Amino acid sequence: MTRTILFDSPFLLGFEHTRDLIERAAKAASESYPPYNVEQADNGGVRITLAVAGFSPDQLQVTIEGGQLIVAGKRDQDGRIEAERAFLHRGIAARGFVRTFVLAEGMEVTAATLEHGLLHIDLARPEPERLIKKIPIRSAG
Repeated sequence: MTRTILFDSPFLLGFEHTRDLIERAAKAASESYPPYNVEQADNGGVRITLAVAGFSPDQLQVTIEGGQLIVAGKRDQDGRIEAERAFLHRGIAARGFVRTFVLAEGMEVTAATLEHGLLHIDLARPEPERLIKKIPIRSAG
């Protein structure tokens, strides 16, 4: 991905992290499988629901690494058995996947539940501590 010209400004110093976040989010947005929903929860949290029909809990992995939520699905040896079957129409994808979501600082995964072919991942955003920092004023001389 090419660098955003905005972040090449000499007036924006120390914003490399923000540029990296935007680039990671753009990369994650280009992924299209599996389909997913993102819902606002009543408690101020977020619920991500991925359509993972045909995957068992042991074939799915949910991890957080470097500020990203990574959901991966890996097919076992069943792929060889399915290759031997003669499909007249194949509309249900049977491939592995890796789907990433960039998380804001402080976001926490509270639960992951597989239910009727849907993987629900609940996230909470704890209330940040209010930090007040008093700066001492020195007199010159």
